[in-house]
Amino acid sequence: MSVTATVHRRRRRLGIAAGASILVLAASGCSGLGRTAVGPVTYTTDREAVIMVNSPSVRGCHRMAPAGAREVENGTLIDIILYRTRDCTGGGTTYVATTFSDVTAPGSLPWRSYRFVH
Repeated sequence: MSVTATVHRRRRRLGIAAGASILVLAASGCSGLGRTAVGPVTYTTDREAVIMVNSPSVRGCHRMAPAGAREVENGTLIDIILYRTRDCTGGGTTYVATTFSDVTAPGSLPWRSYRFVH
C-alpha cells in the first residue's frame, strides 16, 4: 500500500469523524432550546383585533386575549385543541389540524386557550 493511499484513508476517516461530531453537537445544542411549533397561530377577537403568536412552545396551555377568539388559524406544523376556558380544561373543545382554521358558531362562547397535540 502506498503512502498516498494511507494519507487519503486517514483524511477520509478524520473527515467522517469530524462530520459526525458536528452533527452530534448541533443536535444536542438544539435540543436544549425547547420544542416549538414552527409557524404562527393567528386568531381574531370579537373586536376584530388580529393576534399572531409565532412559533409558540409545544408544551403547556396557551391563553388567548382576555376576550377570547372567534376565529383561529393554525399555521403551525402541529395540530391544536381549542378550549372555551382559560386553563385548557372542560368540554366543548375544537380540534384544528395543521394549516386549517375554524370559526365559532354565532352565539357560542369564544375560545380562550389552546394546547398542542403531541
